[in-house]
Amino acid sequence: MSTKQRRATLYLDPDLHRALRLKAAETERTMSDLVNEAIRLALAEDAEDLAAFDERASEPNLPFEEVVKELHQRGRL
Repeated sequence: MSTKQRRATLYLDPDLHRALRLKAAETERTMSDLVNEAIRLALAEDAEDLAAFDERASEPNLPFEEVVKELHQRGRL
C-alpha cells in the first residue's frame, strides 16, 4: 500500500457525514481511514464477483423462462 495520499473532494449526504464523523470519534480513527477501508472492501467484493464470473464463463446460459418452466414441471414452484 502506498503511503502517498491524494486529496479528493467528496460530497456526502448530511446523515452519512454525521454517522461517519460519529463513528470516527467512537473508534478513534479518522474519517479518511474509514472511507478508505469502505472503498477497499467494496472493490475487493467487486474483484471477487469478477473472479466468480470468470470461473463460470464456460457454463451454459439458461434462459430464465426455461428454468421457471422446468421448476414448475418438477413441482418446485
